[in-house]
Amino acid sequence: MRLLFLALVALTAVLHLYIAWFEIFAWTSRGPVVFDTLPAELFEPTWQLAANQGVYNAFLAIGLIWSLLIRDTVWQRRIAFCFLGFVFIAGVAAAMTVSLRPGIFQMVPSGLALILLAVNSRMSGK
Repeated sequence: MRLLFLALVALTAVLHLYIAWFEIFAWTSRGPVVFDTLPAELFEPTWQLAANQGVYNAFLAIGLIWSLLIRDTVWQRRIAFCFLGFVFIAGVAAAMTVSLRPGIFQMVPSGLALILLAVNSRMSGK
């Protein structure tokens, strides 16, 4: 179960590294393709906003990667819980303000990891 938890944390980190790359470097080129329901002329004037948002997604990824590098399991769980919680909340916000699809991509891996963390913590008594 611990290995699955760590894999979900890693998956969530990789997802947010991709989101950060997309928002920082590919907003004007890939944005109109990915968000095809938005007008294409919207992407060029909003690239700075997207890049700023991408930095926040990079921070989420870095926090999750940091949690994977912590050897003390209690602190690893605490840091992972914090950043997984941030990601889950960001997914809820995305689902409410953008569309369900980007929210689901964030909520599912982070939510599953949070559930595994809770179950694992309950079973180990920590």
